[in-house]
Amino acid sequence: MDEFLTQLDYSFSVTGPIFIMLGLGVLLRRQGLIEEKFVESGSRLVFTVTLPALLFLSVVGSDLQQIGNAGLLGFAIVANILVYLLFELLAPWLIKDKREVGVVVQGAFRANTGIIGLAYVSNAFGDTGLVVGSLYVAVITVLYNILAVITLTRANGQQGLSLSGLCRSILKNPLIISICAALPFSLLQIELPTVLVQSGRYFADMTLPLALLCTGASLDLNQLRQDSAHANYATCGRLIIAPVLITLAGGLIGFRGMELGILFLMSAAPTAAASYVMARSMGANARLAANVIALTTLGSLLTCSLGITALSSAGLLH
Repeated sequence: MDEFLTQLDYSFSVTGPIFIMLGLGVLLRRQGLIEEKFVESGSRLVFTVTLPALLFLSVVGSDLQQIGNAGLLGFAIVANILVYLLFELLAPWLIKDKREVGVVVQGAFRANTGIIGLAYVSNAFGDTGLVVGSLYVAVITVLYNILAVITLTRANGQQGLSLSGLCRSILKNPLIISICAALPFSLLQIELPTVLVQSGRYFADMTLPLALLCTGASLDLNQLRQDSAHANYATCGRLIIAPVLITLAGGLIGFRGMELGILFLMSAAPTAAASYVMARSMGANARLAANVIALTTLGSLLTCSLGITALSSAGLLH
């Protein structure tokens, strides 16, 4: 019993700070201290400036040759593609309104790795985990964008983006740019001037608190009162099916410790906020997408805690 309580305490040390910051965002929004304009501008600041700074400095300050995570990233790509295909196969059988298939599939496979996932990993594994997590985010962000366009286009019967348009959107992504810009500095062990590193660190340190506050403030709790079977399908896929399958497969292949922990924490993250923007821009059911985001964001705190407790109790994270 004491061992279980110890593992439970560890799991809450990972998810607890996230829960508190999200709760503060909800509270501050209700008190009027955070308004919609702040959420909008704060989220844009995180995506275009502070999160790229965090990812850049995380990669620059590490020796990638010593981390040796190519196998982890390759597995993550294959595993996420297979999970996506599974949801694509299941969705038509479960969803009556075919126009909502794309929203449900996207909500099920597209995890919030850039904010919640990184926060989980940072709390659990510190700076080393943050570096590996940053590379994971860069690779998976590209994959998520491609798969989201495919599933929403198919569901809505649209022609969709051209290949060149999709490539441009990926190459213009600030997260991808920051990681690619940092790789030469890390691989060649080039040191940046201290003044630039410290200035960038000010921005980087803002990322997770500001992002989590904005995420909490943007949650529409009224959406949770709406009985939506489609939202429940996506939530089950995102919080249970995806993390269980990916973590189980990773464990069977032989990943242990930090690498298995990152696979679980990233796959157990809630649905990405970008799924709402994508659904809205492509004429899909944006309200359903918002509902899925709210449900998975709150539910992830519980399922992630349970998952970490189970993995720690089994000795797979050490």
